Amino acid sequence: MTSEPLPFVLTLNGGSSSIRFAIYETAPPLKLRLHGKVDRIGLSGTKLLFHESDGPPQASQKFVASDHQTVANLLMDWLEERQDFKSLRAVGHRVVHGMQHTTPERITQGLIDELERNKPYDREHLPRELELIKQIFQRHPNVPQVACFDTAFHHDMPRVAKLLPIPRRYEAMGIQRYGFHGLSYTYLMEELARLGDPAATKGRVILAHLGNGASLAAVRDGHSIDTSMGFTPTAGLVMSTRSGDLDPGLLSFLSRSEKMSPTQFDRMVNQESGLLGISETSSDMRDLLAEEADDIRAAEAVELFCYQAKKWIGSFAAALGGLDTLVFTGGIGENSAVTRERICRGLGFLGVHIDHDLNATNQPLISPDLGRVRVRVIPTDEELMIARSVLSCLSVSLGA
Repeated sequence: MTSEPLPFVLTLNGGSSSIRFAIYETAPPLKLRLHGKVDRIGLSGTKLLFHESDGPPQASQKFVASDHQTVANLLMDWLEERQDFKSLRAVGHRVVHGMQHTTPERITQGLIDELERNKPYDREHLPRELELIKQIFQRHPNVPQVACFDTAFHHDMPRVAKLLPIPRRYEAMGIQRYGFHGLSYTYLMEELARLGDPAATKGRVILAHLGNGASLAAVRDGHSIDTSMGFTPTAGLVMSTRSGDLDPGLLSFLSRSEKMSPTQFDRMVNQESGLLGISETSSDMRDLLAEEADDIRAAEAVELFCYQAKKWIGSFAAALGGLDTLVFTGGIGENSAVTRERICRGLGFLGVHIDHDLNATNQPLISPDLGRVRVRVIPTDEELMIARSVLSCLSVSLGA
């Protein structure tokens, strides 16, 4: 006799080239049952990678697909084949651009219509996220869905940090600095508090989410006061394929000299630039570190990334009036000891020092005992934040 599967929440985190997913049992405390991702969407070798809590460490399945809509269909087909899928109680989505939304919200047709209108603000993510939302509604119309907004963490930044120096009339259109990676930053601040780091509530913290998308946030007394990404996730630090900050005059120059259209420029700065554009070989930091000794282009891409991250840390330390804790997270921040060391090199004047052995083994605390600034490595967990938000938002309807 088999027991009935426990009710669960599905989380979906749709990115520009991947979809991350996780299944959590809702019986408190939340228990992760399955997590994984579909990677390299739109490229060769699209593959579903997953890990079950009570199964083998890793399994994979190839997807023959070239677009997000097909991948979303294949992923849902695969999930629905699981025996326990009939106990699905709710779905949570990471929505990258939340505009003025400050808390997770149950998704209604009205919210979908609003997000459709907001597509021009984030053409890299919103269309894919909406595809996932609509896919769930078509297949499971009675299952509640919740939107978790990545911009909410930065909503209360000081006005001076939000303002963009363009004619004031554009502010009425919603053109301002929003900031992103908010789910990740929320998780990191909760982890700092759990670890007993006093800077989590009364102190100066710089959070460095370094992955395919990369940004930093300056946090004082638990509140975001500034962040490197701006009106869109393209701004700020150089990233895997995104340019980060550019001279705005470049658009008019390239439109004249290269006859480049706005659409072509948008593609260039989001998909053809960053580490890929500088190296001309790869957008993956692991590849570039392996090649830097023999390829000056790879070496310069790595150097630029580390140099810009160092500059952002310095500028945010100035905005904060000092620094108590520096946190690295994201694929690069969590796993690349070499990158962390190069970013921190020369920041001793801020009190930033790292222990070589601790850093080389990816320890949770990589600063020496006597270091004035605590330098931490904390794996982020956006999926857990989504699941928590779903339960909080739907506590009554889920019977919590």
